Amino acid sequence: MSAIPQAPQTVRFLGMREALLAAAAQQFNEQGVRGATLGDIAASVGLVTTSLTYYYRKKEDLATACFLRAIAAYDALATDAGSDADSAPDVAARVTRFFAGLAGLLADIDAGRQPPLMLFSDIRALPDAQAATVFAAYTDLFRRVRGLLVGPATEALDRDDLNARAHLLLSAANWLRGAIHHHEADTYPRVAAQVADILLHGLAAPGQAGPVDAMEPGAPPTAPLNAPPTTSPTTPGDDTGDAFLRAATELVNEQGYRGASVDRIAARLNLTKGAFYHHHENKLDLIAACFERSFAVQRQVLQAADQAPGSGWVRSCAAAVALVRFQLSPRGPLLRITATSALPDEAHRAQVRRGLQRLNERFAGLLVDGLVDGSIRPLHPTIAAQLLAANLNAAAELRRWVPSIQPADVTRRYTRPALLGLLCACGASLDPALASAWPVPPPPS
Repeated sequence: MSAIPQAPQTVRFLGMREALLAAAAQQFNEQGVRGATLGDIAASVGLVTTSLTYYYRKKEDLATACFLRAIAAYDALATDAGSDADSAPDVAARVTRFFAGLAGLLADIDAGRQPPLMLFSDIRALPDAQAATVFAAYTDLFRRVRGLLVGPATEALDRDDLNARAHLLLSAANWLRGAIHHHEADTYPRVAAQVADILLHGLAAPGQAGPVDAMEPGAPPTAPLNAPPTTSPTTPGDDTGDAFLRAATELVNEQGYRGASVDRIAARLNLTKGAFYHHHENKLDLIAACFERSFAVQRQVLQAADQAPGSGWVRSCAAAVALVRFQLSPRGPLLRITATSALPDEAHRAQVRRGLQRLNERFAGLLVDGLVDGSIRPLHPTIAAQLLAANLNAAAELRRWVPSIQPADVTRRYTRPALLGLLCACGASLDPALASAWPVPPPPS
């Protein structure tokens, strides 16, 4: 970051810098790092662009400062959650305290007592030098959060297991920051406590067996999900068209809408721009097709779970196993939920959010089935469905923290704790009688 070192650190200077960081965080959250402009940020605090560069030379420097400030806020919450052995003596107490602190911070932001914080979804949109600085700070935060999970209840877990569960925890916190505004501010502590409880103890009623992967002993034979569903916007049998969708999905997940240029998408596939325009008229059409493909994959899995036999718990587990394995399969990943913030206009963002909401409601319906038949413990089905969907979606980033993860072991390391809770045993076995009811086939490895 290259903020001018000679700038005088007066009260006025510091106050304006804080105002800039708050305004910039809001703009970056709405428009993405590549979409927001210094002119818009400056105008929002009554400055001209040349005056803003007195504080930060470049937009990327300002974005870096916003990311580092948000990371520092999270780090302070994690530090506080792990610092008091009397009030937070174990993993469950520390995680609960962390989410309580996050709820308080978010309530203060909503009330204007604290400035807005930047979301973490656009870090890869930074140039390499700034991204390295931010990723280093985020990795330190990840280690701090992982430390909250260390205790007698988790001593049997290896490093990869702890990393996978820390990713679940931090992804849940990132999701909550974007979702909690749907609730009344005075209920934030209760919502955060419910999230922490679901995250720690999972969804299952007592006595329910955990999810199984198709490659584990005792699992039923299933046909793999060999291709995107027939509602996919690609032409059946058109491998190049589907490859464009996968490459674009990966780039949007990494760089946001504006960072996923036609040149970069084509280059990732060693194809020409002419090949791109043979399949799509423009980039917006391509990104819309990426969302349609991701929605179609999720819809196919949830339709199969809706129609399958078994309890609501069994069918929810099966859908989760299938979706996470798809994320790590050659046909994955799914488009990240956070990609919606960088779409070029509100009309497209609203359309995508409606699609996400409908899929979340469909997942909530599976959980309600489990509440009715007693296989899922009493909980808030909407919060549980959204939290589970967010953590399944976050599996697209799992290899950053567990580089060796494969479809063959992702159920054991990631999907089980997502469903059974962070405190579950890593190798919980499946009742063979339950295995015979497993309804949704996993995608290929």
